[in-house]
Amino acid sequence: MFGGLASIAALSIGLGLLVTHVIETGAVGAADERVNVWLAAHRTPTRTDASLIGSIIAGGVVLPIVAGVLALAAALFRKWRLVGFFVFALAVESATYRTTTLFVHSHRPRVHRLESLPVDASYPSGHTAAAIAVYCGLALLITSWFRNGPVRVVAWLLAVGVVAFVATARMYRGMHHPLDVAGGIVVGIAALCVLVLACRSAGAATE
Repeated sequence: MFGGLASIAALSIGLGLLVTHVIETGAVGAADERVNVWLAAHRTPTRTDASLIGSIIAGGVVLPIVAGVLALAAALFRKWRLVGFFVFALAVESATYRTTTLFVHSHRPRVHRLESLPVDASYPSGHTAAAIAVYCGLALLITSWFRNGPVRVVAWLLAVGVVAFVATARMYRGMHHPLDVAGGIVVGIAALCVLVLACRSAGAATE
């Protein structure tokens, strides 16, 4: 797990430096900024309230509670690898995000921002990555438990829908560019892959 964390952090930092020093300096960067300008120009009270909900459900208060409740439920059934999965998927994602922001200094969108956060920590989107680590992680486990096709489809549609909602909310609120969201998607998916590998390795070692 720690080896995977180091690998994800290195990948995220490398991608972040590529984005901030190469990609954002050209036409792609200008187009990236225009997305946020367009979203800011189309703000309404209802959309702003919805974006707040999108931020809260993937924030630093709600997600630890969700992961903790899922881990506690797994512990009651003595499913210890599931406990580790729920706890460390979010931990690996969070550690990767924090490490990346130490090395990659990317300015947030130059629009009126609806939150007061450090302006040089735009890349990657931690909310998007965390939403993938928790909600898509839950969908992954649901689809491994149930063989019913419709159940699997619904689980993934809900998980992907939540992630899309969170990502759009963060851009709408002027906190991240689309490229930052893309970086968060990479981190979130990579964190899930690391935890699946770690849990399966632990299971194989136990057997």
